[in-house]
Amino acid sequence: MSLPLVTIAIPTYNRAGSYLREALDCALGQTYENLEVIVADNCSSDGTRALVGGIQDRRLRYFRHRANIGANDNFNFCFSQARGKYVLLLHDDDKVDFDFVQACIEAAAGRSPGVIRTGVRLIDAQGRLIHEVPNRAAGLSTEEFFRAWFAVRTPIYLCNTLFNTGYLREIGGFRSKHNCYQDTMAIVRLAAEYGRVDIADVKASFRQHSGEMALKRTMREWCEDSLILLKLMCDLAKDNRAMVLRSGRRFFARANYRRASMADSPIKRLRAYVQVWRHFNYRYLPSASRLVQLLAGTRLLAALRTLKRNLASMA
Repeated sequence: MSLPLVTIAIPTYNRAGSYLREALDCALGQTYENLEVIVADNCSSDGTRALVGGIQDRRLRYFRHRANIGANDNFNFCFSQARGKYVLLLHDDDKVDFDFVQACIEAAAGRSPGVIRTGVRLIDAQGRLIHEVPNRAAGLSTEEFFRAWFAVRTPIYLCNTLFNTGYLREIGGFRSKHNCYQDTMAIVRLAAEYGRVDIADVKASFRQHSGEMALKRTMREWCEDSLILLKLMCDLAKDNRAMVLRSGRRFFARANYRRASMADSPIKRLRAYVQVWRHFNYRYLPSASRLVQLLAGTRLLAALRTLKRNLASMA
């Protein structure tokens, strides 16, 4: 049986001096042979063109946009250019193990699922391990798969997901209201409608650092996209929809409270907490000692007045 062509697509913007080289090395170093690698340069102003141009590999194709078209449109551009039956969208700050593609294709064993998924490790800006999340979703129904994600028993990231290119194009690529969960929406839809193959082993690395695109979204945008994604998951669930809804609301509320805690000032954090509560009607506020810490470094009277107004609006 001939091995299908697999595309690794790397959308990039101004990462020539940091992580892009690592992404390219792990893509071109795959043990799987029938491979192409696409780099979609979103009009970088650094040395991206020179970096990619200095790599002599017939499998590598480089595209450069004349103007920045936005991250999500660049993602979908990658899919439009992919020639492979399967495509991995690899962010320019993430990595995959050298046998990632081989493990995925071998696990599919001639089938054509919507997605093929592995476990994932979280790493910091320097590449140091934070923790690993094996993929424990093998054999689970669609509803159980969703609930396993809510229970942190299976990770959903781009770097650990191989997409069926044709199916992904059928659903229109990546789309969501605010492009916060556009990738997850595509993954859960493809998994539910076309099936999935799950590999327990950790084969991909998601990097957490201060330059992540996710940190540039507002709390309102995250909350609204969370609820849109949850509705989609409930619509895709054939059984136990009420349980998916209940578990999902708790999961997304807590996830967004954690995002709210990363706001860069105490007042912004308090406002973000209120935003999450208004969307989810789920109280997951920090402890009293944490609130004192949040107020540190501000004029106490102004902070207390703001806190009083926010708590009054939640009553």
